[in-house]
Amino acid sequence: MTDYPRRQNGKKEKFPTQEEPVNISRRRLLLATAGVTAGALVLGFGFPVKQAHAKVSPATLAPGTRVPAFLEIRTDNVIRFQCPFAEGGQGIFTAMAQIVGEELDADPSTFLVENAPAGADYLIMEGGIRSTGGSESVRSSYFSMRRLGALARQMLLQAAAEVLQVPVASLKTEPGKVIHEASGRSLPYGGLAARALDMPVPDVASVKLKHPSDFRWIGKPVKRLDVYEKSTGKAVYTIDCSVEDMLHAAVQHAPRLGLKVGTILNVTQVQSMKGIHSVHKLPGAVAVVAERWWNAKQAAEALQIDWLEPDETEKFRYMPADFSSAAFAEELANAQGEGGDVEVRGDFAQSMQEAKTTLTAQYHSQHLNHAQLEPPTALARFNDDGTLELWIPNQEPELFQADVAALTGLDISKVFIHSPLMGGFFGRHFNYDRSAMAYPQAIQLARAVGRPVKLIWSREEEFLRDTHRPMAAVRFSAGLDAEGYPIAIQAISTCEGAAEGIAGKKDDQIDETSVEGLSGKAYAIPNVRIAQLYKKGPVMVGYWRSVGNSMNDFLYESFLDEIADKGGKDPFDLRMRLLKGNSRLTTLLRAVEELSGGWKAGPYTAADGSRRARGVAMASPFGTQAAAIAEVSIEDGQVRVHQIWEAIDPGNIVNPAIIEAQVNSAVALGLSQVLIEESLYEKGKPVARNYDLYPILPPSRMARVHVRIVESGAKMGGIGEPPLPAIPPAVANAVARLTGKRVRSMPLSRYDFT
Repeated sequence: MTDYPRRQNGKKEKFPTQEEPVNISRRRLLLATAGVTAGALVLGFGFPVKQAHAKVSPATLAPGTRVPAFLEIRTDNVIRFQCPFAEGGQGIFTAMAQIVGEELDADPSTFLVENAPAGADYLIMEGGIRSTGGSESVRSSYFSMRRLGALARQMLLQAAAEVLQVPVASLKTEPGKVIHEASGRSLPYGGLAARALDMPVPDVASVKLKHPSDFRWIGKPVKRLDVYEKSTGKAVYTIDCSVEDMLHAAVQHAPRLGLKVGTILNVTQVQSMKGIHSVHKLPGAVAVVAERWWNAKQAAEALQIDWLEPDETEKFRYMPADFSSAAFAEELANAQGEGGDVEVRGDFAQSMQEAKTTLTAQYHSQHLNHAQLEPPTALARFNDDGTLELWIPNQEPELFQADVAALTGLDISKVFIHSPLMGGFFGRHFNYDRSAMAYPQAIQLARAVGRPVKLIWSREEEFLRDTHRPMAAVRFSAGLDAEGYPIAIQAISTCEGAAEGIAGKKDDQIDETSVEGLSGKAYAIPNVRIAQLYKKGPVMVGYWRSVGNSMNDFLYESFLDEIADKGGKDPFDLRMRLLKGNSRLTTLLRAVEELSGGWKAGPYTAADGSRRARGVAMASPFGTQAAAIAEVSIEDGQVRVHQIWEAIDPGNIVNPAIIEAQVNSAVALGLSQVLIEESLYEKGKPVARNYDLYPILPPSRMARVHVRIVESGAKMGGIGEPPLPAIPPAVANAVARLTGKRVRSMPLSRYDFT
């Protein structure tokens, strides 16, 4: 819950001031003014019924103790759940309904799931934050959500015992109802909600959770809750949102980051175009406001602007006119230095001197765009009561709320963040530098025109101001013993990590995102040194799906195959040898081997007569283990990936159907980046401004995907990102096996394999 004024059905509603005490009648009034159905049972994580009976100020309540919070059981048996995590296609709404519904004993299909508003009540993750990222949503809230459902069920049992005048112990539940078997009577949850609302809250510690063997829905392929609305066009994204009296806006950004707006040479002509309301100068951009977005877009594109170079003091975010991706890649490759230690095990230098054989190689990763389907969009409305409402796709509502408060000078209690469904995100909708975001512009325009404004960036403007996955050059060295097994490995990554690119470099602190996928490997190589050599570039960097793992596992796992070749070892056998004693990972490798019909590196001739080979790779991102095998051939000089077999071990699972879908989507992203994706700059400008010059994987190049889920019982890991990082190196290793040509950079479309 948020204790601030909100609009319900277009009407202004006011919550009480935080100084007012809360009692039973007051609590019911709070629920009514928050849009909660009369008589509904509402629960949060401090479990507010108990707090409601105690006459305390809402300002003193811990997060999760104000009402309404998460769960609302309505009188019509519909269960409304406010999800603390954003839905962007990954299936989190369905997973949350399964988890809560399991302990509540309520069918997930009866859930109405919505994004929770910004507010302290929803900061349920460790450290008091809320973020949809790092594949953390389910694993960070799994037991909290189960306890929430179990508590609600216990309160419904208590209410039923009072109504039926029987002991609680004589009652049980079936989906959506409480049953008294001795008398054959049953009561639906909705009919008990009003009475349960005023029941005393049980001791949370006394509420037992189900044993996994009793699960009805957790671990089962429950159908997605959002499929119908998405299939029928009823799903609402920010780009679909509208409010009364709304204007539309489009922008033209400076062709290079950091340039300032000078003279608008044809402003009078543009203002006279059809449907145009006004033209506005913004930091690094010019916006056109109109009655319709298409009119605004046409006018924005027609603007002729004299762009000015910034002063030296204004060059924090600045793209030089002579910057090129090729030159920057060369600069990274030629950087000197040993970097700062990230991981050191054993004595790398001494072991290299003792090695029978040594090898070195340098690998390179490319900049990537997010290229999500829904371009940046923001709808801003200032209300008569001094509040500001903002509809934006976002992965961290509280951080956006705080930034908007700082930007506008409003108290944070006056800022309301609405979080519609996201039309893809992959890390794009974090709170980056304001020059990469649409919401500061929408706010400025709404304030200037005195009406709500919805701003949509065209695809060309999105490609111009997108944040990118970092570029890196990694120097590898390895030493092998007399039997051809590795005894030492070193990786020095020259790059600017995503986190330090966003927040800035902090002293000598290492950005873990720059080396994840290089450090922490489970392979039993006794002498290891992993380091980062910091090198800042002018391209705005950000988080890209699976972050550092998306590039570094390609680099490391490819070099590991080079080690296998140098030592005369089979790459699959080498991994098994280096993981000996790690039963979880060797089991996973055996699982993907079995899934693929048995390991065979090749080259070999397939049934269709094509010459093929296979590659293997592993990755361990976000608490989950993955192993992949790729089968490739060469067609017209380019790589064709026929099949991907992937085994994934997230420890424990909630919905296998969602996991399989996530693996398929992650494979598509992994194939896209290794085969064709690359963001290039020339003369300080991105070469691609749309999908014509930034192609993403077409359906015709998608591989057939085979998935095996392995539940080891380990601590639950993530799902959304972990299947991706093993795909690019598996493909590259297969290509090397087939062609004899080791490629050390992506995308493979740069190379002719004829």
